[in-house]
Amino acid sequence: MNKPLKVMLVDDQKMANFINKKLIEVTDFAHNILAYTLPDAALLDIETQKPDLIFLDLNMPIIDGWKFLDNLQQNKNFTQVVIVTSSTSSIDKEKAQNYTQVVDFLIKPLTRNTILSLKNKLTAGS
Repeated sequence: MNKPLKVMLVDDQKMANFINKKLIEVTDFAHNILAYTLPDAALLDIETQKPDLIFLDLNMPIIDGWKFLDNLQQNKNFTQVVIVTSSTSSIDKEKAQNYTQVVDFLIKPLTRNTILSLKNKLTAGS
């Protein structure tokens, strides 16, 4: 992770995006952060914005996180995704493993330590 990361936040809750953006900035995880409350808008912008990483909520109206992931796969977009959800369901966690681009499954709310640990995990993997 030598170059600065570009992160896309996709969560229908404006406050969740605001808090996550601040956490990502204060942990120096990334400074180029795009926040979307409409998953369809994020899907439209993904090809032009080319984020390095997407923080994706699962529970959203109309296009939920699973449909979002399916759309990425159908369009052969393999941007890495971190699922950020309030769901503690082991079924969701198992389902996430079916998507090769999902690099982590985090439970809301994110914390400084969660972000730092993700940063270490991604740095170790690069």
